Amino acid sequence: MRIAFRFKSIPFLATVLVVALGIALGNWQERRAAQKIALEHKLAAGNAAAPLQLTASPLAADAAAAIEWRRVAVTGSFVPGWPVYLDNRPYKGQAGFYVLMPFKIAGSALHVLVERGWLPRDPAARDRLPAYGTPQGTVTVEGIARLNAGHVMQLGSAPPLRPHAIVQNAEVAQVAAASGLPMQPLVLEQTGPAAPADGDTGLVRDWPAPALGVDKHRGYAFQWYSLALMAVLFFVFNGYRRGSQHASEA
Repeated sequence: MRIAFRFKSIPFLATVLVVALGIALGNWQERRAAQKIALEHKLAAGNAAAPLQLTASPLAADAAAAIEWRRVAVTGSFVPGWPVYLDNRPYKGQAGFYVLMPFKIAGSALHVLVERGWLPRDPAARDRLPAYGTPQGTVTVEGIARLNAGHVMQLGSAPPLRPHAIVQNAEVAQVAAASGLPMQPLVLEQTGPAAPADGDTGLVRDWPAPALGVDKHRGYAFQWYSLALMAVLFFVFNGYRRGSQHASEA
């Protein structure tokens, strides 16, 4: 039986589209993996460097993005009358909240939003919060600079922000607008153990590491490249099979 290849334009065009799609999506996943690797390096460098001192000088959005994941220190005082509680933040399988609180930077009217730690939720009453302490007077707080406090799925409309509000998500700009307090465009994820001598009690600061998922993106890239290769092999195999059948019938 003579082996021949029979070309058909419609299967060829379909193959080209699948191959182009597979390569494009594979390349996109590779770029995502490269971004996550760069973030890993940024995290490692930020943890190794000495803390940056956050001053009263307002930060532009690009300057805040440049110091994200860096260790930061700031001196000032908490504004205990404006806490906001982020719901649906579990810790070791237990439901709870993250506490957000404005922190007035010393020598200025500017504030930074501090993510102070985790509180457990009362299973009998969602809005009954356990007691925790807030340092009084001037203190120095250290933490990791973040552009936001993280996001969870929001079902329905969000309630208005107010002191002691329990919400799913809260952006820096939203807290600034609701409280009337000028804010730096970042969140400080407070680190270090509680200091009972300063009144800092009741909060857990065992923050989850960021889920970068580099291997996941590489796995997706492999799947998309495999799809492109399978499309080519399928087109070639069927072309030869049709060609062979056509030659035998002739």
